[in-house]
Amino acid sequence: MTTGSGDDGKIKVLVVDDHQVVRQGLRTFLELHEDILVVGEASDGRMAVDMVRRLTPDIVLMDLMMPVLDGIGATAEIMEMDVDTRVIALTSFAEDDQVFPAIQAGASSYLLKDVSPDELVDAIRAAYRGEPRLHPDVAKKLMEAMRAPLSSSSHPSARSSPRSDAPASAASELTEREREVIRAVAQGKSNQEIGNQFFISEKTVKTHISHILAKLGLKDRTQLAIYAIRNDLADLD
Repeated sequence: MTTGSGDDGKIKVLVVDDHQVVRQGLRTFLELHEDILVVGEASDGRMAVDMVRRLTPDIVLMDLMMPVLDGIGATAEIMEMDVDTRVIALTSFAEDDQVFPAIQAGASSYLLKDVSPDELVDAIRAAYRGEPRLHPDVAKKLMEAMRAPLSSSSHPSARSSPRSDAPASAASELTEREREVIRAVAQGKSNQEIGNQFFISEKTVKTHISHILAKLGLKDRTQLAIYAIRNDLADLD
């Protein structure tokens, strides 16, 4: 079981949604899991930012369409703080004008509210480990946008989609095993799943990913997945 950083080793979660019934439902379900502690609820983005500053949760479940300050603006402000908090966008919307700005603002995962309860808990634990989770519809949309020609400035995805600026030539420095790991990351597999696939330890997977990021000059797994798609390393078919 994943060990969190909160009270009694629990993962501290802040639930942000402008509907009280949704917040209460999430709290009730999440607190059935002994490794998760809901430390607070916020009904708008401004309240969420203030509560993150006071409570420093590990994870924020962030609705996007809210009054006062929306979830995208709140996510951006949280990412500017000196806190180790990860934001999971949890919304009903999968349109381009929500998905790409939320990821650009710093959301580590993007889920739709039709996600199953077990998948939500898995996403919280994964986000705590630094592993992104994307709803399948969102992952497909992101992949399509990344495959769009960079010169297609008239396409909305070309203007707003997150990208990696690492040069394609940097791929020549990668070993074959590193290329295999990149393909697995782009397919959304966790470190444990990658380790099982290649019969190596999770620690070895983390080491591979660290070396890959250093070689390509990238910051995280999301940038790595985007780089893989842009440079035909993803093998997503």
